[in-house]
Amino acid sequence: MTTTLSSLPQTLTIGNDLTVNRLGYGAMHLTGPGMWGDPANPANAIALLRRAVELGVTFIDTADSYGPGSNERIIRRALHPYPDDLVICTKGGLLRSGPKDWTREGDPYIVPLGRPEYLRQQVEVSLYNLGLDCIDLYQLHSIDPAVPVADQLGELVTLQQQGKIRHIGVSGQPEVTADKLDAIRKYANIVAVENLFNVADRAGIEALRYAQDNDIAFIPWFPLGHGDLVGPDSPLHPIATEFGVTPSQLALSWLLHVSPNTLLIPGTTSITHLEQNLATWDLRLTARDLAAITTAVDQSGVEVWRPTR
Repeated sequence: MTTTLSSLPQTLTIGNDLTVNRLGYGAMHLTGPGMWGDPANPANAIALLRRAVELGVTFIDTADSYGPGSNERIIRRALHPYPDDLVICTKGGLLRSGPKDWTREGDPYIVPLGRPEYLRQQVEVSLYNLGLDCIDLYQLHSIDPAVPVADQLGELVTLQQQGKIRHIGVSGQPEVTADKLDAIRKYANIVAVENLFNVADRAGIEALRYAQDNDIAFIPWFPLGHGDLVGPDSPLHPIATEFGVTPSQLALSWLLHVSPNTLLIPGTTSITHLEQNLATWDLRLTARDLAAITTAVDQSGVEVWRPTR
């Protein structure tokens, strides 16, 4: 299999003024079981976050609902005072009731709350937890269908005008489609969208194309998909072996190559896996390689997992 050393953009600029490396880190799993409570090993979590920054990570993704709150606080413990080039993205607008509400047994799986007074409260809580005066990128974690979008984003715009938020994004719980993204941009300058997207689940490709056409950062959550995609029986094993990489590295590299606007946030609690994820930059793929990867995944029948609501 042939590869190319053609240019692969290593950085992405968010909102015209925040330039970050496109391989970031998603901190969600630095919590207890069910994304509830403190991490089982806080010292390891702190070491991992510091190692990520040492290796060049300049974008860390978190949310007030991870923990809740403890995820933001462990980031502060590990990294505050923050390096000048580090961007911390946090999110608000989802409720938590316990460790099972984000599992397949949870009912309901996602509970959005977009009332303006709640969003204002949660921005203040995140500022406190992170030890910040202004959040570089704040995302509406879920668009609440019970509250007018103009009210939800309007409150974030007010907070932006007050200097508490620098840039505004939206997160797909469920997916923020291209049409929805286009519609909500009249309420706020949306500089980032975070959607479920990976090589096995490409349903959000139109939103990705819209983001690329409009200079919006596209942050794929669940970038490594269901365990079957990169697990022991991964359909990516044969191709990954030819490149001398792991299936996880191949899946991440596919995301980096599919668009210059993708900003990756693979999560892990292992420093070894973190280092492997960040080594993905060493891999270059051709258009033929990308097609071979998607074909292998599509023909395998690998399970595509989506949360319910």
